[in-house]
Amino acid sequence: MKLVRYGAPGAEKPGLLDASGRVRDLSGHVDDVAGDALTRSGMETLRTLDADTLPLVDGTPQDDLRLGPCVGRVGKFVCIGLNYADHAEEAGMPVPTEPIIFNKWTSAICGPNDPIRIPRDSTRTDWEVELGVVIGEPGVYIDEADAMNHVAGFCVINDVSEREFQLDRAGSWDKGKGCDTFGPTGPWLVTPDEVADVDALSMWLDVDGERMQSGSTATLIFKVPHLVAYCSRFMSLQPGDIISTGTPPGVGMGQKPPRYLSGGEVVTLGIAGLGEQRSPVLAAER
Repeated sequence: MKLVRYGAPGAEKPGLLDASGRVRDLSGHVDDVAGDALTRSGMETLRTLDADTLPLVDGTPQDDLRLGPCVGRVGKFVCIGLNYADHAEEAGMPVPTEPIIFNKWTSAICGPNDPIRIPRDSTRTDWEVELGVVIGEPGVYIDEADAMNHVAGFCVINDVSEREFQLDRAGSWDKGKGCDTFGPTGPWLVTPDEVADVDALSMWLDVDGERMQSGSTATLIFKVPHLVAYCSRFMSLQPGDIISTGTPPGVGMGQKPPRYLSGGEVVTLGIAGLGEQRSPVLAAER
């Protein structure tokens, strides 16, 4: 299944993408793509539905039908740093010996085609295409062998980052990661049965049509089951929590010379089988 949330910001409704790429309304069956709907039992109930019998939503998704973040009521937005060796190299940082965990604030989450707004006083706003893992079944101290049973699905994430805030302003990375609009999520939540091999997904990101990032989840240092199990050692994982798994090389700070967003650009990105995002970039409000 490919699950979506559609409609105006803050008033999104749950939907399902049918075989023809049209959105079908799920609001007669669940209140949101969130919470109990993401658990194993909730997803099994959704699988019993015949998409052709669900109400057809007017409009074309990501055209004249806005899609919101593909997951609602996210409790935790957990990110993994430097999870591609070649990205660690371009960042001038050592390859980690265990996963680096930081957080994006949930107020950063926005739709896959919503604008990215440069924050006030930003000098180094950057891009990062990432595979997102959405938790379905709750758990803590999860065994790695059982980790995939806790995954509701996968999605595209842009881990937008302000590098000065992140690296030069004292404290943790978090202050450069969680600005409003720094978490475009979606377009859809794709269930694991529709992902042939999560360890072999090509991914890319363009700025104004110029290819900046091109990579594959095949080169992840720490794979999805390990990340789910590892994170669950430090926090309970709940339905709707997102783990964003890291970015391949090609970010702005790795360019020679470095290149950052300032407003007026369009950032387009995608992961094979998981859809694409297209975000206009707005200059900071002064």
